[in-house]
Amino acid sequence: MPALVNYGGDDECYPGGSFYSSPMDLDGLLPTSSHVDLYFRPSKRARIGASVVFRGREFEQEFKQSIDVLPDECLFEIFRHLDSARERSSCAGVSKRWLMLLSTIRKDEICKSRITSTVRIVEQSKPESDREDESNGFLTRCLEGKKATDVRLAAIAVGTSGCGGLGKLSIRGSNLTRGVTDLGLSAIANGCPSLRMLSLWNVSLVGDEGLFKIARECRLLEKLDLCHCPSISDKGLIAIAERCTNLTSLSIESCPKIGNEGLQAIGKLCSKLQTISIRDCPRVGDQGVSSLFASSSCAITKVKIQALNITDFSLAVIGHYGQAITHLTLSGLQNVSEKGFWVMGSARGLKKLSLLTIASCRGMTDVSLEAIGKGIANLKQMCIQKCCFVSDIGLTAFARAAGSLETLQLEECNRITLLGVGGALSNHIRNVKSLTLVKCMGIKDIAQEVTLPSPCTSLRSLSIQNCPGFGSASLSMVGKLCPQLQHVELIGLYGITDASMLPLLETCEGLLKVNLSGCINLTDETISTLVRLHGGTLEVLNLDSCRKITDASLVAIADACLLLNELDVSKCAITDAGLAVLSSSEQINLQVLSLSGCSEVSNKSFPFLERLGKSLLGLNLKNCHSIGSGMVGMIVENLWRCDILV
Repeated sequence: MPALVNYGGDDECYPGGSFYSSPMDLDGLLPTSSHVDLYFRPSKRARIGASVVFRGREFEQEFKQSIDVLPDECLFEIFRHLDSARERSSCAGVSKRWLMLLSTIRKDEICKSRITSTVRIVEQSKPESDREDESNGFLTRCLEGKKATDVRLAAIAVGTSGCGGLGKLSIRGSNLTRGVTDLGLSAIANGCPSLRMLSLWNVSLVGDEGLFKIARECRLLEKLDLCHCPSISDKGLIAIAERCTNLTSLSIESCPKIGNEGLQAIGKLCSKLQTISIRDCPRVGDQGVSSLFASSSCAITKVKIQALNITDFSLAVIGHYGQAITHLTLSGLQNVSEKGFWVMGSARGLKKLSLLTIASCRGMTDVSLEAIGKGIANLKQMCIQKCCFVSDIGLTAFARAAGSLETLQLEECNRITLLGVGGALSNHIRNVKSLTLVKCMGIKDIAQEVTLPSPCTSLRSLSIQNCPGFGSASLSMVGKLCPQLQHVELIGLYGITDASMLPLLETCEGLLKVNLSGCINLTDETISTLVRLHGGTLEVLNLDSCRKITDASLVAIADACLLLNELDVSKCAITDAGLAVLSSSEQINLQVLSLSGCSEVSNKSFPFLERLGKSLLGLNLKNCHSIGSGMVGMIVENLWRCDILV
């Protein structure tokens, strides 16, 4: 195992009773990646105690590895008297027994011998990378799937102590046969007191005992992330709360044994907590959630509460005591009624709240939305998703009250219509800069003539995505309402045509970013008008899946676009001839080009791509089936500065 054991030849042996017949079999035990956690010095010849038996001219020597007969207690005492982390790492590579034994030694159990002044001078003269620094926690390790085992955790615990100390550990999934258990987490606790971030995802065999050890040894822990950990209960969380008082971030998801008691301990003891996220924990109720915010010294600024069995009481507590909260997400709260949201807004305690997201909550109605607008004075970003009882009436009332609002996102709010959005924009929201509408079935063309409200001069960014009813009439109305747009996203809108795009393009003064992906009825005529009117300012253009866009658009772009950085013509009718024209332009300085799914782009485009590659940082050639594998290799070799997707 080259990365872990310096195997010197047949004349060297490795005592210690390895559980494999050959030391080289340890390749299946420890990681063999280029990043090595354990350091190994050249091994010395083993000291052998043997009895010799003469039988005629022949004699027989019975080998007995003397150190292997020592009990664990003796080996433990020997190992803890090794001053150097490198020496301990070398010993860890001898056998699994030695590795696991070394992983049980805590930092404060290692005996430091007296160091003379001469040794100090020698140590100081060493390169900085060779010195032991066991407290800073510079290193990050992530184990996923089959690589997540107790043995690997033990190797990390022993090996990182002399290389800056382990600061962040993430475990994603677990080995099906030799998965991570409390033993592996205990090894990390013993060897890595500098640990500041621990993330456990889908680790079913780790329970409270592992967290007990982390709590006892890793007092510097600041961030804890528990997701799908069915064996961890309130007891483990209470231990963390009692000993890890520096905790600033806690995330708990789908942990069925964690409930109110654990959160109450966190709220009482972790005064530095700033970020809390709780999702899909059936035992968590009002007592647990409210205890996090009831303290007058609560410093929590970012809160996510999703799919919990809480009621109006919890939202009332948040509304009264969440004075430090700046970001709040409430999702899937089926037991919270209109009254809960109304009280949260009317309590006027969310004085610093600037970003609010409410999703899939039946209690979010027109009445509660208006109360939120009136009670949260500094609200700047509002996102409402899948709230079926919010209509134009509530949106207009909210817009009238929310004077500081800058960003509004509405997703799957099917009672919202274009009239409600237009009225809110033009008459009430004075500072709004960004509007996003996603899958809102009520956003559709209006048959009858309507009196258009006054334009909204503050809006700079408009995104309308997958609203099937949004057609030519709607786009014409939007163009007249929003004359100062700089960023436009019209995604998956089958109803808009070249004629309907003209008023929007003529009204806007200088577009910077335009995304028309999935608008299958747009042709080269729209692109020609776009670059003629905005070619001097346009920086990003996305035409993904606009199948009627041809080489004519590339010719127009090459002639008129002076500042274009990113161009996406994936799944368009682009050919080699269009790329030839684009590459010949002296003013084009593209950094990102996407040609994914352009079946007419072939090997003939190599010189054109090479010319464009002088400025490119990213190139997407996925599903360009007319480009052969050999040509792809040449492109990758010649455009070595560019990130290429093939």
